Amino acid sequence: MLQTIHDALAPFYLQVKFLHVFFAMIWAFSTAVAYSYYVKGAFLKWERNPEDKTAIQRRNWAIEQFDRGAILEHVAFPVLIITGPLMYWLGPWSVDSTWLMIKLAIICLIFVPMEILDYWLAHFGGNKEMLRKRNLPEKYEASIRLHWKFLKVTTPLVMVFVPLIVWLAVTKP
Repeated sequence: MLQTIHDALAPFYLQVKFLHVFFAMIWAFSTAVAYSYYVKGAFLKWERNPEDKTAIQRRNWAIEQFDRGAILEHVAFPVLIITGPLMYWLGPWSVDSTWLMIKLAIICLIFVPMEILDYWLAHFGGNKEMLRKRNLPEKYEASIRLHWKFLKVTTPLVMVFVPLIVWLAVTKP
């Protein structure tokens, strides 16, 4: 049965690859502008003036909008998790492909755990808008601070490992 499915999907390898690359672009860049020009600035201003009501309001608004914008990223990532193994199965790849094993290690050890926490922060227990609407100010503030710490830690990782993954996928050294 698996062979029948493989044979039926094999002619569509390039379409699967297109979907993978397209959703990789969405995943990698959907929040880059918002973070760089709105969230980061709002949080840095708040850190310089932690009691400034305007800075707090701007910080809160920016991170809530960031959570909404992360929806694109969080739709794209599962598509990558599906299309990546599908390309491996349909294509000429094996565990002998060092570049692929490095890429998979980065994804499994860095990006999957990062995305799990990111989903939680943006959409589940750490969703700031939900906490605000439920009138949970302490949890709201704690979630904002945790999200900021998360962004401070993950941003350098994204800046290094996203280009590395793209380089590995394109050059296949």
